[in-house]
Amino acid sequence: MNHLFKINNRLIPLVVTLILFVFMYAFGMFRYTNFSSPQVFLNLFIDNAFLIVVAVGMTFVILTGGIDLSVGSVIALTSMVAASLLLAGLSPFVVFPLALLIGPILGFLMGCCIHYFHLQPFIVTLAGMFLARGLALLINVQTIPITDDVFRFMARTRIPIGDYFISISVIIALIVVGIGVYVAHFTKFGRSVYAIGGSEQSALLMGLPVGKTKILVYTISGFCASLAGLLFTFYMLSGYGLHANGLELNAIAAVVIGGTLLTGGVGYVAGSVLGVLMLGTIQSLIAYEGSLSAWWTRIAVGVLLLLFIVLHRVILLREEKRKDKVGSMEEKESKAS
Repeated sequence: MNHLFKINNRLIPLVVTLILFVFMYAFGMFRYTNFSSPQVFLNLFIDNAFLIVVAVGMTFVILTGGIDLSVGSVIALTSMVAASLLLAGLSPFVVFPLALLIGPILGFLMGCCIHYFHLQPFIVTLAGMFLARGLALLINVQTIPITDDVFRFMARTRIPIGDYFISISVIIALIVVGIGVYVAHFTKFGRSVYAIGGSEQSALLMGLPVGKTKILVYTISGFCASLAGLLFTFYMLSGYGLHANGLELNAIAAVVIGGTLLTGGVGYVAGSVLGVLMLGTIQSLIAYEGSLSAWWTRIAVGVLLLLFIVLHRVILLREEKRKDKVGSMEEKESKAS
């Protein structure tokens, strides 16, 4: 019974997110004529495929109790490297793997700094953010347009779903989500990630590879950021040092709104995807309204983020009270015996 109570507690933020998403989308369908079209829903995935990929990597980081502020800058650096290499005449099939190496290398280095030097993830990834953004602007401060046929094919190809369509980027994003769900919930690595977020000291006492897991988590986040950088490059068909400026905050917000605790140990990859769709729905509603400034998106996301942080805190306090109550009851029973 206690076990069921704990699971229900952890599912509360995810259930709240789902209810809010359904409510917002239903409101849009009721208020705007074209909002009921299935293509509007599919556009949430098309326009946010890169953010979904970033959110998957960020989920693993936050589940360990860490944070990664470098992902937006890695996207910009990946786009600049890809665009500049294409401009230099390299084949896109050479550019793809080279661009995908950027994030994992940076993530691995940051993970090593965090683990071996016992540095705060916030400070290390903040340094990574400045480094990646600086390198991107060092390559070129101007936008580099991409005219390569392969990139244009990836950007413009539409995959039909009945009378509607999705993009290749959506397929890639959904594959990443599927892999992320499997790794998080059905592998030893995933169990180690949750255990570290729950209590790093307990994970060490259980003999789990804490250092290896933490380093790998930041490497995965870096890879997801570089992959998202390529998807963003397909979306924009250009490289620019200021691409994805502030996107790391959107990724963190999506993960938290999706039910992952900032303190770690509790969360779901699927919930992070739902958080991204929530942010996309807010943007769509504001765009359909027309009279509202785009800054209202930031205001709405900020309010939601604050509400979910408070909700997470309430859940943690409830669990602490329950544990204290169980502990006091066990103590009384032991004294009585």
